[in-house]
Amino acid sequence: MNIETAREYCLSKKAATEDTPFGEDFLVIRVMGKMFLCINLNTPDRITMKCDPKYALELRDRYNAVEGAWHFNKKYWNQVLLDSDADDKLIKHLIDHSYEEVIKKFTKKMRNEYEALP
Repeated sequence: MNIETAREYCLSKKAATEDTPFGEDFLVIRVMGKMFLCINLNTPDRITMKCDPKYALELRDRYNAVEGAWHFNKKYWNQVLLDSDADDKLIKHLIDHSYEEVIKKFTKKMRNEYEALP
C-alpha cells in the first residue's frame, strides 16, 4: 500500500478529517478531533497508528514492518513500514483497529455526536 492509498482509506471513515498541526510535513488524521493516524511526509514509507498495548507487542513480535512509533508513547502507538512484510490487508486492519481504539475512548457526549452522524 502506498501512502496516498492509506490516506484515502482513512478519510473514507466516518467523521475522519486531516490537518497539519505540527507543520506542513506532518499529516494527522483524526476522528471527531482525536488523532488515530499520523504520516511524516518526509518519510512516506511509514505510518503511525494507535494500538491496544497487548496487541501492539504481538504485532511487533510477528511482523518486521511493525515497531514502536518514533516520538510517540510506544505503549500505545506503532509505526508500520509500508514496503516491508505488511500487506494491504494487514495495513487496512491496523488502520481500522486504530480508528476503533480512538472511538472506544470517546466520552458519552462524543459517542452520541458520532453516532448521530450520517
